[in-house]
Amino acid sequence: MSTTIRMPQWGMGITEAAVLRWLKRPGEPVAEGEAIAEIETAKAVEELESPVDGTVRELLVPEGTTVPVREPIATSASAPRTS
Repeated sequence: MSTTIRMPQWGMGITEAAVLRWLKRPGEPVAEGEAIAEIETAKAVEELESPVDGTVRELLVPEGTTVPVREPIATSASAPRTS
């Protein structure tokens, strides 16, 4: 299953943010809650955490690019669940 990772909104009035640096690359495994990128707003730099366990599929936004909040910035493939 694919998950779309969107630019978060870390405060009222924040309408855009920049991908400062990707910490994970396509094909790399990622755990839910693990930092995958550094995001820069007008006031701070925050780490964006993965919403799922799985693998990074695609980075949709190059480092240094500013995008509106809620805009897709990456996709990941969820790890299959084991019984």
